[in-house]
Amino acid sequence: MLPLDADSLMSGEAIVKMTRMMQAHPRMGILQSLVVGMPSSSAFARIFQFGMRHGMRSYTMGQAWWVADCGPFWGHNALVRVRPFKVHCDLPLLPGKPPLGGHILSHDQVEAVMMRKAGYEVRVLPFEIGSWEENPPTMIDFAKRDVRWCQGNMQYASLLGLPGLLPLSRFQLAWAMLMFIGIPAWTLMIALLPVAAYEARAIADYPVALAIALYVAFFTMYLAPKNAGLIDTALTKGGAASYGGPLRFAASALIELVFSFLQGAISTVRTTVFMIGLAFGKSVTWGGQSRDARGISWPSAVQNFWPQTLFGIVVCGALLVISPTILMWSFPLTIGYLLAVPFAVLTSSPAVGRWLQDWGLCGIPEDFAPSQEIWRWKNAPKIQRQCPASFNRPHSFVQLWIRLRFRLLSSLRTTTPVFAGHWTSITAMSCVTLRWTD
Repeated sequence: MLPLDADSLMSGEAIVKMTRMMQAHPRMGILQSLVVGMPSSSAFARIFQFGMRHGMRSYTMGQAWWVADCGPFWGHNALVRVRPFKVHCDLPLLPGKPPLGGHILSHDQVEAVMMRKAGYEVRVLPFEIGSWEENPPTMIDFAKRDVRWCQGNMQYASLLGLPGLLPLSRFQLAWAMLMFIGIPAWTLMIALLPVAAYEARAIADYPVALAIALYVAFFTMYLAPKNAGLIDTALTKGGAASYGGPLRFAASALIELVFSFLQGAISTVRTTVFMIGLAFGKSVTWGGQSRDARGISWPSAVQNFWPQTLFGIVVCGALLVISPTILMWSFPLTIGYLLAVPFAVLTSSPAVGRWLQDWGLCGIPEDFAPSQEIWRWKNAPKIQRQCPASFNRPHSFVQLWIRLRFRLLSSLRTTTPVFAGHWTSITAMSCVTLRWTD
């Protein structure tokens, strides 16, 4: 089975290659591909996926080595062995009421650990082989997706004690939770920065050199996966050329570095506020996502990001009074709060997106030399990208059966909430099966 999201794509060559791997290893239950971004006219998506392209490649390579056969499953762009999935990966209904009880929202990693519990391997292929997805086009869309993932991952707390899980599988669930639990802790640390700066004034021999060394060490570790990917590309023959040449590659890396610090600061406050609400029963709707490039108005940006701006004014204002020097050192971590509103507007601006495209900045290899699949995706009408034209032409009993199943799922979509939440994946899976049987 090949599940695809509505905004994801795989090449035929990649599907065949992964299918052969699954056939050669009958105990492999899930084989996850490394998913990279698709070309975008959105400045936000374009810059974001340039950084993700390099960071995820080295991160996934290390992850594949560490977790081995207890690998991740991201819910799409992966091959899944149907029989063990059907028998062993039935999702439990969590105790309690939503948002942390009821149906599991972030189902993919739960299915991965249950597949491993059944004795089947779960592997990730850490190479770029022709597996793509679209990324959120604006900061607002990115934040919405992030809090959905946050709520889904927090539900894993009820599954950590699930009998029969391997220790590494339990770690995978805990790690998914810690990705979000660490965000409020980080926000609290930034909020207490003025207090630490005030207390430091009373220390006569404050270890300034040690503090700077720790600061540099933190950034070195934080940027290590991305820098490893950038260095790998720069040292690979033709690597920088595939990103538009060495000058464009270097300029894009600098743009993305600034972008990542600004975007990271904005996201931390948004997720922290949501997690506080989550403790009091606040929930999100797990619905469709926008992937079309569009602009954000200034009023809309203010409405969505005034908490970040207010937080930045308080923290940076206090630091300015207490120690302007520490304020300057804190800017990589704090200036994003102050610039949240203009950042959201500018990175969603169609004009900025066109400017990046015209200059070839923050482009990915598919921007400069698109594969056949990407070229067809970019040039095909949107309605044709959603489902094959043969959907209404039954040529075989198999296709007829798929159509009947599709219509049954359509009715379930309107009557069963859990089906409505995963409708895009179900639709894509049906479309892929139809294409295979044409």
